[in-house]
Amino acid sequence: MERQAAGSAGNVTPVLASAQLDDATAQAAMQPWIVMECYQLSGGDQLSTVDTLDLGRQQIVREHQLASIQKLGVMPARRCTVSYCTENRDFRFSDLGGTAAAVFFMPQDSEFDIYVPAGAQTAYASFDQDDFLAAVAALDPTYWERHGANFQQLQAPQQQRLKPILEQWLQMSGRLADGPCGMHGDLLLHHVAQAVSSASPDQQAERSIERVRAFNVCRMARSYIEECMAQDRVPSVVDICLAVGVSERSLQYGFRTYVGMTPVGYLRLRRLNQARAVLSAASPQSTTVTAIAMRFGFLHLGRFAIDYKQLFGQSPSATLAS
Repeated sequence: MERQAAGSAGNVTPVLASAQLDDATAQAAMQPWIVMECYQLSGGDQLSTVDTLDLGRQQIVREHQLASIQKLGVMPARRCTVSYCTENRDFRFSDLGGTAAAVFFMPQDSEFDIYVPAGAQTAYASFDQDDFLAAVAALDPTYWERHGANFQQLQAPQQQRLKPILEQWLQMSGRLADGPCGMHGDLLLHHVAQAVSSASPDQQAERSIERVRAFNVCRMARSYIEECMAQDRVPSVVDICLAVGVSERSLQYGFRTYVGMTPVGYLRLRRLNQARAVLSAASPQSTTVTAIAMRFGFLHLGRFAIDYKQLFGQSPSATLAS
């Protein structure tokens, strides 16, 4: 990871960080201004390349996924993001699909559930919400006074304007140390506000009744799975169907729409991610791979080791020893 040092308090200089990551936890940690959990959902020893530019009150993040990932979290108070994903039909932003060249505005306190498939690139700019809404309302009061601080997907022309702005700011980040963050951040905010001004809702947004229902079913199932795992209990498909109140067929369809896999496959990958997090934090002197595998319901140790290496590119024992 490369990182520029911050300056003194009151005149903080921009901070650039770039890294090639192999751990979903590290990808979340590179964005400390948003509380977020990340889970790797496809195999590969390299997960992503991430570039961040921190201007104090504003941030830019660009992520290129080498393996699929799920991001779960809630936007902080007074923060909002403007983001895009390169076109990918498997991309999902909460209950919206990966329509062509979309831009998403996510306001404060929004709960997000994002699935980014391998090969997709995403980027966002993060702002103080009051500052951003004041800027866009000044440029286009008719639209932004009506829609305001609502989660929304904007039409394609906004991505064509937004993407080169964020790319340019990341490219020139090395020259930004000549001025304080406040000056740069105001300029970035104004550039992004101009890019999304004269916006309109994306009428092609894939928020169909079926997609919304599938998302809600899987969100309830995910919450139930997390409750069980917090109690060191592995739920079965029968348990999940009973808890959510749907048939196995509806559950299967929902997860195909949600993350492109079966409920059993998703549950197994979540358990593997949890096992990795514990192995990474543990000491070989205080625990064993067997104990952690058993804790997360992996009773066949040979199968656990194979699945673990296929997903993360290293053995469980290598993770524990690192």
